[in-house]
Amino acid sequence: MGDKNNTRKSSFYAKYLLPGVILQSVLIGGGYATGREIYQYGAMFGSMGWISGITIAIGFSLFAFLTFEICRMYKVYDYKNFIKQVIGPLWPVMDILTILIGILLIAVMAAATGSIFAQVGLPSFLGNVVIIVVVGLLNFFGDRIIERFESIGTILLYAGYILFTIIVIARRGDHIGEVFASHSTVAYDGKVTVALCIWTGILYVAYNINAIPMGMFSLKRQTERKHTLWGGLFAGLLMVIPWFLSYFAMMCFYGDMSIVGPEVETPWTMMITAVNGGAGLLTLFGIVMGWTLIETATGCIHMIIDRADIALQEKGRPALDKKLRGIIAVATLIAALIFSRIGVVDLIGAGYTYLSYGFIIFYLLPTLLIGGYKIIKHKEA
Repeated sequence: MGDKNNTRKSSFYAKYLLPGVILQSVLIGGGYATGREIYQYGAMFGSMGWISGITIAIGFSLFAFLTFEICRMYKVYDYKNFIKQVIGPLWPVMDILTILIGILLIAVMAAATGSIFAQVGLPSFLGNVVIIVVVGLLNFFGDRIIERFESIGTILLYAGYILFTIIVIARRGDHIGEVFASHSTVAYDGKVTVALCIWTGILYVAYNINAIPMGMFSLKRQTERKHTLWGGLFAGLLMVIPWFLSYFAMMCFYGDMSIVGPEVETPWTMMITAVNGGAGLLTLFGIVMGWTLIETATGCIHMIIDRADIALQEKGRPALDKKLRGIIAVATLIAALIFSRIGVVDLIGAGYTYLSYGFIIFYLLPTLLIGGYKIIKHKEA
């Protein structure tokens, strides 16, 4: 009886929650985990920023469902064969966009990890070594180990964010009421409207839509539309709950540009310091942050490796073995580290934005229009 119950629980988790856990693990990388993206895509609007958050939740849930359902309908679990269903012969464009965005993201993750180590008094190169070793091992051991690592990471992330938020609100929570009572939007240099908040949320979804294909390997257990529908909803919620925790914490300092402002790169670090969180809390934040960076880098590389596996299988050759998977992971990481050192990360501001426009054109719109049409017309066998 106990084994059956465990199997049932495991099946529920795998079908409904695991895809969202993987997507959330990949999404919450450097900018999200530090709080920088939450400020830029919502918190800077003060009392109206929650509208962006709701838009982000709806957007991620919708596109997670559309992607999950198309993968289920056509039994495709890699981005190449998925994207073929919505853009047909233009699919090679997605290859270019995905590999470029993956390497750029890893370069940012590597730089951020080194920065975290430097902030706690350790050599920055040690952070680079840690990310190479851990990500290489995760890809060496494959899907199941990655799923477990990212499931643990989600627990750690939520525990950390809830703890950080409770401490900040307990010590500065009175200011939240003042922000909403006065309808304050002082941090934004212009008029804040509902339309602006919604559009900012849409931009954020488009900016991060590339995270969804990185979790496709976890979709094989979804066999019914209710799995993809609820799985998509849970994915959106898992992605946005840490967003709202960060948002409400930032409202405790809204208006103080030295802690929550356009020039602050790591708002969470500043907030923890401002409430006298101490070295212990900052160290815990560093661990949570480092874990999320590794998850993002792992997701990027796993997607690239899966793409290589599909290409080999289509040519009638065996899939990559563990050794080759590990070698590709390490080689990709080293290349990204080199790029991060020679200044490629400085191009992210422009390069990543242009790539995001590419994802809007070749992923977001076709998935919504063509994919949505196919889902509506599809009849189960």
